[in-house]
Amino acid sequence: MGLALLIKTFLVQAFSIPSESMQNALQKGDRVLVDKLTPWFGGEPERGEVIVFHDPDGWLANEPVTEPNSVQRFLSFIGLMPSSEEKDLIKRVIGVPGDTVECNGTGPLKVNGKALDEPYVFPGNTPCSPDEGGGTFKVTVPDGKFWVMGDHRQSSLDSRYHQNDKNAGMVPADEVVGRAIVVAWPPTRWSTLPVPETFDQPGLNAALGATPGVLGLAGAVPLVLWRRRVTARRTDG
Repeated sequence: MGLALLIKTFLVQAFSIPSESMQNALQKGDRVLVDKLTPWFGGEPERGEVIVFHDPDGWLANEPVTEPNSVQRFLSFIGLMPSSEEKDLIKRVIGVPGDTVECNGTGPLKVNGKALDEPYVFPGNTPCSPDEGGGTFKVTVPDGKFWVMGDHRQSSLDSRYHQNDKNAGMVPADEVVGRAIVVAWPPTRWSTLPVPETFDQPGLNAALGATPGVLGLAGAVPLVLWRRRVTARRTDG
């Protein structure tokens, strides 16, 4: 039990995908491993990473609580999965502190004036949704917060649709659980979750976000660089 608690608190934790909002990178029912280590070294989410975070301000207020099966209850008991009572979400980070994120009509989605090439967006979806609920927007991300969006753009109630909450649709840093790094279950869908190349394009860092402390950066850089260079793709086609 002590080892499980240590793993849950400092290292990794499993998370079950509750919806289709991150298709096709993640399917409903997939289980991912979430890295909780980097935040302890002063790191913060980066653009393109898939993160798990606590409900910032009632995003899941109208969502039913799914009754866990016996396996999920056991994993929750030993600390390897969150309790079914915890309301967590999973989305992709699009904007970090200092970024200007915008989308008009059906897209493209732009960060600091640079259009993103988004092959991870669900087939048939457009990068943005020309609706009145928040599908088109222009926002600047404040310090300590992040703008997140689902890959299944027309089926994701993400930052776009919560701009009237207390965080203006942003996810506070202290609500972030960690970064999803691996699809661990089912075995046929095993894959890593690397940062898409579009987030490395020149000029995207026109507005730099908050910089972690020197000590924190020294501890986080090796792990972050290793993960960002992972290019493995799904082996199940």
